[in-house]
Amino acid sequence: MPMPSGGADLDVEVDRDAGVRVLRQFRVVFNAVKAHFQRVERESGLGGAQVWALAIVRDRPGLGINELAAALSVRQPTASNLVRGLLQLDLLEVRREGSDKRMVQLYLRPHARKLLRRAPGPSAGVLPQALAQLQPAQLQRLEGDLGALIALLG
Repeated sequence: MPMPSGGADLDVEVDRDAGVRVLRQFRVVFNAVKAHFQRVERESGLGGAQVWALAIVRDRPGLGINELAAALSVRQPTASNLVRGLLQLDLLEVRREGSDKRMVQLYLRPHARKLLRRAPGPSAGVLPQALAQLQPAQLQRLEGDLGALIALLG
């Protein structure tokens, strides 16, 4: 008596279960990031991106907006908006030094240093820190797999 062929159905069920497990893993990652930035905001009074930007300026005094954008992995207009907000809070100082007076250099104000000391680390957030701890081969696999996922999302 022939056995019913349930292999295809079993594969679909296994794939569905894997999809649910991966979705749960994404939720764990997102919740960890969210919890960290909520803690940063609660303890420093600033948003996570603001703390990260201030930490970059602290570590590289005199950098420009384009350099800040590159360090944050954001576009220049986004970095400019972030800087504008930090200037309004009197946490950054802008200087125009050198031969090209159109270029600005960013420096921390004293109050910003105090805020950074209060903010829980890591300044860049828990996800960049965790990614930095992965082995190169793991990062390469993750990059490829996430690239495939992003392509499916359109």
